[in-house]
Amino acid sequence: MITIRPAVETDIPAIAAFNQAMAIETENKILPDSVILPGVKGLFARPQFGFYLMAEVDGAVAGGLMITYEWSDWRNGVFFWIQSVYVKPEFRGQGVYPALYGEVKRIAQERGDCCGFRLYVEQENSRAQAVYRRLGMQETHYLMYEEVIASS
Repeated sequence: MITIRPAVETDIPAIAAFNQAMAIETENKILPDSVILPGVKGLFARPQFGFYLMAEVDGAVAGGLMITYEWSDWRNGVFFWIQSVYVKPEFRGQGVYPALYGEVKRIAQERGDCCGFRLYVEQENSRAQAVYRRLGMQETHYLMYEEVIASS
């Protein structure tokens, strides 16, 4: 049975480990504890920026995600950005991400000010893209650009 719950501070090590595993899988990038642990703790200290959800399968932590907020003046509402999605390999294909996404949608509906959901995905990650499409998300016509100003 899959249970979705808000993350709590005792989940910080698991969330950090998920992010480290995802960074290796998707970008072959190492996220040092000295950066990722304070980064995860930072969202707990700043709930105005977002929150984490955790998925458990039969009581075992199986995955999680982070939601951050983006105000849209065009829509007079908040987009939920779905980030840091990770499901442990042994739990993939068992409905963990769809359960997480369902809870994100439930929370958004309950809040009443959410105008949509956004996420970014590696161009080569066709498996994740297929999951997102199955759940009703559509690829946008936007490209993403960034300039990183902090070392990581």
